[in-house]
Amino acid sequence: MMIPVELPPVLAGRDKELAVLRAALDAASQGRGSVLWVEGEAGIGKSSLLAAGLTGGDGTCEVLWGSADQLSHRFPLRVMLDCLQVRLRSPDPRRARIAEFLRDRRPGLFAADDVSYTATEMLVSLVDELCTETPTVLVLDDVQWADEASLMLWHRLALTAEELPLLLVSATRPVPYRQDVQTLRAATLRRGGTLLSLGALSADDVRTVVTGVLRAPPGPGLSRLVGRAMGNPLYLRELLDALMRGQATGAALAEGELPDEVLERVPASFADALSDRLSVVSAPTAQMLRTAALLGGEFAVTDLAALLRRTASDLAEGLQDAVAAGLVVSVGDQLAFRHPLIRQALYDSMPAALRAALHCEAARALAAAGAEPLRVAQQLLAAGRPGDEWARAWVVEAAPALAARAPDIATELLQRELQASPLDRVDQEALTVQLVRVLFGAGRHAEAADRARQALTMATRPEHRAEMSSILARTLFDLGRNEEAVDVVRSALGRADVPAVWQARLLASLSMFARASTGDLDTADDIAREALRIGEETGDAFATAYALTDLWMTHSVRRHHDAALGYAERALAVLDEAAEHADLRAFALDGRIFSLQNLGRWSEAEAILRRTRALAQRADGPGRGTSAVTAAVLLYWLGQWDDALAELGAVGPDATGVTYAGLRERGPVLLRHGVTAMIAGHRGDSAAAAEHLRAGHALPVRTVADRENRDFLLAAAALAAEQEGEPARALSLLSTLLDRAPGEMTLRYQWMPELVRLALRADDRAVGRAALQACQDEARAESRPGRAAVAVRRCQGLLDDDPGPLREAVGYYRSVGSPVELAETLEDLAAVLARRGQQAEARTLLGEAIDRYGAVGAAWDIRRAEGRLRRHGVRRGVRGPRPARARVGWEALTPTETRVAVLVAQGRSTPDIARELYLSRRTVQTHISHVLGKLGVRSRVEIAREALRREKLSDTGS
Repeated sequence: MMIPVELPPVLAGRDKELAVLRAALDAASQGRGSVLWVEGEAGIGKSSLLAAGLTGGDGTCEVLWGSADQLSHRFPLRVMLDCLQVRLRSPDPRRARIAEFLRDRRPGLFAADDVSYTATEMLVSLVDELCTETPTVLVLDDVQWADEASLMLWHRLALTAEELPLLLVSATRPVPYRQDVQTLRAATLRRGGTLLSLGALSADDVRTVVTGVLRAPPGPGLSRLVGRAMGNPLYLRELLDALMRGQATGAALAEGELPDEVLERVPASFADALSDRLSVVSAPTAQMLRTAALLGGEFAVTDLAALLRRTASDLAEGLQDAVAAGLVVSVGDQLAFRHPLIRQALYDSMPAALRAALHCEAARALAAAGAEPLRVAQQLLAAGRPGDEWARAWVVEAAPALAARAPDIATELLQRELQASPLDRVDQEALTVQLVRVLFGAGRHAEAADRARQALTMATRPEHRAEMSSILARTLFDLGRNEEAVDVVRSALGRADVPAVWQARLLASLSMFARASTGDLDTADDIAREALRIGEETGDAFATAYALTDLWMTHSVRRHHDAALGYAERALAVLDEAAEHADLRAFALDGRIFSLQNLGRWSEAEAILRRTRALAQRADGPGRGTSAVTAAVLLYWLGQWDDALAELGAVGPDATGVTYAGLRERGPVLLRHGVTAMIAGHRGDSAAAAEHLRAGHALPVRTVADRENRDFLLAAAALAAEQEGEPARALSLLSTLLDRAPGEMTLRYQWMPELVRLALRADDRAVGRAALQACQDEARAESRPGRAAVAVRRCQGLLDDDPGPLREAVGYYRSVGSPVELAETLEDLAAVLARRGQQAEARTLLGEAIDRYGAVGAAWDIRRAEGRLRRHGVRRGVRGPRPARARVGWEALTPTETRVAVLVAQGRSTPDIARELYLSRRTVQTHISHVLGKLGVRSRVEIAREALRREKLSDTGS
């Protein structure tokens, strides 16, 4: 247990709050977590309350404490990394691995994967594992200064705290006001968090404190003196300590009274009280503490020694005096000011110009000592003095590392240096190029485009011109301005001095742009093959793999799925030899699964998904080698709808950044809403379907990728229209998919049988024939008969009222294991047979279709199928109604949820379960949330109890 706060000599007036804190601590030690939000003005005793409450337990809980300060609030995850003791030299290999990840991660050539997102996932997993080992308390002090990423991580932890033996305690002041802190506060209280609002001590409480410290009740004079503190415990303590330091007042204090001459010497303000405390230490020690204040609320002795150009042993005596004087306290292997106000007073006591100069010196000293770039950047930001030659060179060199951890900080430092004058052309080019990289990697594409244009006007190095052209083209492409993107790339390629590596990369981009803008697949292929040739000659893994994924794309559009699969596998083989380009690797993996689906090789696609997840887990990554959206689409067609929803629930509302090469498109978000709405619609949950349809339709469709990813959304909208009794509108919505632009990937065939059914219901055979034609076009294009060819047979069977083609489709779907398409085709075949008078077989097929619909919870499909066949005199028969699927209790759990519950009951952590089941950590967490809801319990301990109870009942029954 490490608490960086001294216990107050007397804690008065906080009995109620102390009881709440200790009750929460006891609950956490028994397996049920909670969230506390403590607030009050500076010095009101928030930290003292927490220190007293958390040291009063039975020692079962591990307490981890982090304090934010004004210098670190812009550095992503800084306070949470401090709280969780994530350091390179940590004896815990899990913590050390996270620190190494953050140290070594760099933006990719075109865009980084989101380092903060990945680090957040790793930290959430760490907390989960810590809670599995022992009940854990996390304290976040001075939340008003916490960085935004730490606040978001805290919110993530708060969402599941109740399930774990985890107590989250945050303490904050009401000022400065921050909207994100207030949003976190509101979310905490809305979800059942407890608010502890600390006010000033009453007169009786003040008297209790004075009596406890001085061993005598205060007389009238002393009571008037301590009244200056206005019930603020920190100021009260400073006043009392000042009195106790004055030896001449000893006799008067013993009687609880003060003579007038003593009263006159007592500090009149907190600042005066602090000055009085500083007078106890030597002048060199006081100056050393002012220097330490530059480093923040906590500081390492080695850093302070580097700043002062002295050894740690030289500082030992002064630091020991500072501890004895109550100015600093020991916190593990660091020191911390006893209260943020002490540090702030020391900091403010230096003139602003002196502070700025000292921050500049500190930056140089820390850089020379090998400090991490963020700590150096913190000093440069605080200095606010751009234009220094050393600082400019350091910012350019450190920009990639800063961009991975704190892109906003990297952007500000680069912009500051660019605004300083004078700058020579070389410096201006270096700074601007780095700024473009940082802006693009952060997804700030419009700003990146503007800066890239500036860079092109000044760039003298060929590689810079090529890279800036590439980034400019990519930003234009992302904005749907394909033709402009093509022009930029062609202009760059027209220069004689373009380096071969960049020639390959630009050609790979041009192939993608050409496919999207003109749909000319042959031209796109030719360009991609030239990029591939040059990429292989230069040995550039990125260009080579990029060109191969271009070829995967064009061959997939052509429906040459065998060849496309080969290109995806070649790209993966190239990337497996390179440690970089995780985003491109994920895209190639998604492509491989996509091709296997189109070939009807469902079991292989599922096996690859599981294997990829397992490899990612073993590599200590965030646990997701392929995107959750790709996994969800696969699981949808496999009939594993609950698992698909768990994947989509793990994505969260913002699914940007899951596509390759930093193209952060809306496509995955469209798919997320579309698949979720589709499942909700089939299950008869019209409210959930409507919510996701609204969200999906609110997104603009600008790019080819947007069009390619909207098919589920259109199909779900058509389903909703049919359910609302508007078949004509349903037909119109789904008919949108008939229009496929040249070069567009959209798999029309998988929706055409449904379009034919709707067309026949609306008596619009023309649309039905158009759907059949679309299927036939795609089937003819297939290099090997696959899903499109089978969809043709379904459409033909429906249009011709011919059971033969439908029987063929049923046989195919049985053989390849495609349960959703099989259930739909069984229903269609039953309807055709019923119309032909073959009621007995129709009844059998209807029963099987309803059983399969029931297995996925497709309540709407069951009603539709029954109504469709009832018109022809066919009912399910004597088997009676299928028992309704349980909504609560153990029987309501899906197979995956049951496996998760059993592993939770065994005491396994979320990362362990993810590794065991080949799922992402967030997907497992979604399953755990579902288990808690269905079992009606609130913590993992209660899941274990429910599992034990069920096991006992099972043993009794047997």
